[in-house]
Amino acid sequence: MDYQTFKPHSDLASLIKCYWTLEVPAEANAQKQRILPDGCIEMIFILGDDVKRYTTADQYILQPRAMILGQISKPYFIEPTGYVNSFAVRFYPYGFANFTAIPIKNFTDKETSILALFGEKISNELEQHIVNAENTEQRIEEIEKFLFDKITEESVVDGIVKSTIEAMLSTKGSASIHQILKDNPSKRRQLERNFSKQVGLSPKQLGKAIRLQAVLKMMADKKTESLADVAYESQYFDQSHFTNDFKELAGISPKDFYQDGGLALSSILYSRE
Repeated sequence: MDYQTFKPHSDLASLIKCYWTLEVPAEANAQKQRILPDGCIEMIFILGDDVKRYTTADQYILQPRAMILGQISKPYFIEPTGYVNSFAVRFYPYGFANFTAIPIKNFTDKETSILALFGEKISNELEQHIVNAENTEQRIEEIEKFLFDKITEESVVDGIVKSTIEAMLSTKGSASIHQILKDNPSKRRQLERNFSKQVGLSPKQLGKAIRLQAVLKMMADKKTESLADVAYESQYFDQSHFTNDFKELAGISPKDFYQDGGLALSSILYSRE
C-alpha cells in the first residue's frame, strides 16, 4: 500500500489540507475497509479499478470515478474491485464551501459526482486532464488551475465559522464551543446557523471528528499503550467518555481498533499526516 501526501499552492493552503495519492495492488480476497469521519471533504478521482461503497451489510454502489465525498458523520465501508489508484484533494472543514454556492450540508454522508456539481463540459474536461496526466505533479497543476478558476468572493466562508474551526484544530477538538466563544457568546446562534451550511456537520460533530483524528495519530505513533493515558492526553472527561465517543464515530471500540484488518486504510489515510 503506497500512500503519499503533497502540499497545495501557498494561495490555497488555508483551504486545502493536502493532496493525496493511494496505490494498492489488486488482491484476490480484498477486505472491506472501514472509513472513519475526519472532518474533511474530499474531491476524489478513481484512476484504477472501481470501488464499492456498501449501503447495507450486503448491498453496495460503485463510487463515481470523479466525485466529491462530503462530510461523514458515521463510519462506512468500501471495498476495491481490483487495482486501487486514486488521486484526491483533502479540503479543510470550511475549504470546499469556497468553491461552490451549494450548501455543504447537501453533500453530507454521500458521494456527489463532479458531473452533477459542475456540469458535463467542465467535469469531462477536468476528469480527462487528471486521468491523462503523466504524474502526480501534473495532476496537482491541473486541479489547481480548476480550483483557482472556481473560487469566488461570493462563496467565502463566514469569519466566525472559520475562526471556530481553527480553534478546534489548534486544540485537537478538545475545546468546547462554549470555551471557544466565551468572549463572544452572542455569536453562537450565528455559528450554529452557518456551520451546517458551510461545513456539513454541527460544531459538536466536527469537534468529535477532529478529536478522533488526534487520537488515531496518537495511537498510530504508539506514544502510549494505555487507553487511559490516551483519554487523559486527549482531555476526555474520563475513559468511558473516550470509549463512547470513539465507538460512536468508529463503530468499534478503541481496544479492538488495530485488531481489525478492515481499518488498515483508515489508519493510514488519517493518522500519518
